[in-house]
Amino acid sequence: MNKIKWLFKRKTTWFFLIFVLFIYVNNSSLFAKRGKGAPLLLAHRGLAQTFSMEAAINAGADLVEIDVQPTKDHNFVIFHDWTLDCRTNGQGVTRDYTTSELQALDIGYGYTADEGKTFPFRGKGVNLMPTLDEVLSYFPKTPFLIHIKSEDQNEGIQMANYLEKLPESRLEQLTVYGGDQPIAALRERLSSLRTMSKDTLKKDLLIYMAIGWTGYLPASLKQGQLHIPEKVAPWLWRWPNRFLNRMDNADTRVIVVGGNGLGFSSGFDTSADINRLPEDYSGGIWTNRID
Repeated sequence: MNKIKWLFKRKTTWFFLIFVLFIYVNNSSLFAKRGKGAPLLLAHRGLAQTFSMEAAINAGADLVEIDVQPTKDHNFVIFHDWTLDCRTNGQGVTRDYTTSELQALDIGYGYTADEGKTFPFRGKGVNLMPTLDEVLSYFPKTPFLIHIKSEDQNEGIQMANYLEKLPESRLEQLTVYGGDQPIAALRERLSSLRTMSKDTLKKDLLIYMAIGWTGYLPASLKQGQLHIPEKVAPWLWRWPNRFLNRMDNADTRVIVVGGNGLGFSSGFDTSADINRLPEDYSGGIWTNRID
């Protein structure tokens, strides 16, 4: 009887050791090689506070993030703020105005770099608020990350109606992220589109933390986008190389953002910021200073 117990304990010990070894080997970045290509650079809102998409692209951005707002005539304009009061000579919200009314506003009206002492672009921004259609037409080959800034489900449906008219080759260059409700509505209509919301991100990261050690990836983690806070990244099985390889194989884009995830506008904007990343990091990087 004692010999049977001893053999049982021995087999259990070996099984446990082999199991631990499997987890280590399956998740260790020591055995995961990455290509020597440069990281993907995502320019948040173009080039910082100048909001210049063209300048960001010329500075080397691989992907440009733009904020869209709905209009009264069911269009989308590229505009950061929910209200017009701060940056323009208008008042209220964009959805209360038609496209032509919004484009007649002066988008340089409120810009100041010295706390309101001077307004150098006042009077120079009339007819310069672009529509989403104008941007995609002007940059026909540029990948964009489109930000829906509301929690309005109808805005997701409106975006789906717009994107459904684009060719598949253009849709492959676009990603949409934003509020949980509009993104859920958009995903229901365009399941092949790369999308992300805080809800999908949270679920995907929790799933990966729970079962990522197996190497298995559920369908929800495929063909998507993950914005991973730098404070969360080290907790992922096995960050960075093995994790990035797994996401590449799943056609999921990984963008690392600054901080702990409470503010998704925090980016890697200085040399000191970049030095916090692993030396051989080759995933996506969120930056407000692409220059």
